[in-house]
Amino acid sequence: MKTLSITWQRLLDDGKTCPRCGSTEIEVEKAVALLTQSLAPLGITVVLAKSDLNAEQFAKDTLQSNRIQIDGKLLEEWIGGETGQSQCCEVCGPNDCRTMTVESEVLEVIPAELIVKAGLLAAAQILSR
Repeated sequence: MKTLSITWQRLLDDGKTCPRCGSTEIEVEKAVALLTQSLAPLGITVVLAKSDLNAEQFAKDTLQSNRIQIDGKLLEEWIGGETGQSQCCEVCGPNDCRTMTVESEVLEVIPAELIVKAGLLAAAQILSR
């Protein structure tokens, strides 16, 4: 079987995360379930890896939090989006959190639909190898 890897990284410090990461986690899990169901008949297994950043790592590079990679490529690259940032919450402190802009819409929480779209694009490449 072929594998589609999805990696999601978030701020998790003392068991706390920001609302964006918490909501995106729900969306990532929805997307993985949909992709798993859709791609299994094609012989593709979907594997999700979650990675945590502590406060120190987050402070060094805030754009590493709430980052999704599909088959080694940023989600933004798959769907023509752009990485941005904006103020978030007290868990993040004075640091801005990652956002994504797609078709002029700034997204703080990444919807499952975009993750599925990117996953399907990646699956098409996997099948053509």
